[in-house]
Amino acid sequence: MPFVLGPDLADGVKIAAELGYDAFELFPPRMDLIEPDKISQLCQDHEIAISTIGTGGGAVSQGLTLTDPDAAIREKGKQYIRDIIETAGDLGAAAIVGSMQGRAGERSKDEVMRILCDALAELGDYAQKWDQPLLYEPLNRYETDLANTLVDAASALDVAGAKHALLLADLFHMNIEEVCLSSALRANQHQIGHIHFVDSNRWAMGCGHTDGATVIETLNELSYDGYLAVEAFPLPDQLAAAQAAMSNFKSLGVVN
Repeated sequence: MPFVLGPDLADGVKIAAELGYDAFELFPPRMDLIEPDKISQLCQDHEIAISTIGTGGGAVSQGLTLTDPDAAIREKGKQYIRDIIETAGDLGAAAIVGSMQGRAGERSKDEVMRILCDALAELGDYAQKWDQPLLYEPLNRYETDLANTLVDAASALDVAGAKHALLLADLFHMNIEEVCLSSALRANQHQIGHIHFVDSNRWAMGCGHTDGATVIETLNELSYDGYLAVEAFPLPDQLAAAQAAMSNFKSLGVVN
């Protein structure tokens, strides 16, 4: 849970396990900060899994994206993601591409989307070496000018032949871009591999105006069996946010 707990990994994992979470999602600022042996030991000590690792640190800390106008920077971006895929795969986790998708800006959106999805197809095939998908997260219009909805992202992946890239459905972004959360989830059910289960204001579910119960009903109808990750702001504080998210999971019947 990168936004909720941290920055101390050991404390965050310990708290997550004590609260009853099955797994945690890691968002490293830089690749060199990931310590696989430490992560494995924490998972073993606290009987918890690692679900996913975000690649956004490559964009935030190094300015790398898969759609940079400079082909050399694009290749560096792909290598950064390959490194995350390898580390995540060895830990039994999937890698996420969100911020690393970049923007089109003044360039042709269609051309930039082709560059992006060709890269996602290539990286998805690479992730399959660890029997993991690559998770592509459509972002809202304020964070990217590429695919903002699930159907646009899914269509672009199909055109590129990205067989091993799945969608990450983030309810915060979806609240901005989708007409109906449930309809969007249904329409793209076979390509959704991971969900960020957060409220409309990026707080823990139950703290905004998203109808979490209807979303869970929809996911149950679709027999979704992936993770629901709490990528929420640590508000009003870290522990309160993590507790609120777990309390909401329990009230919705997600966990006992």
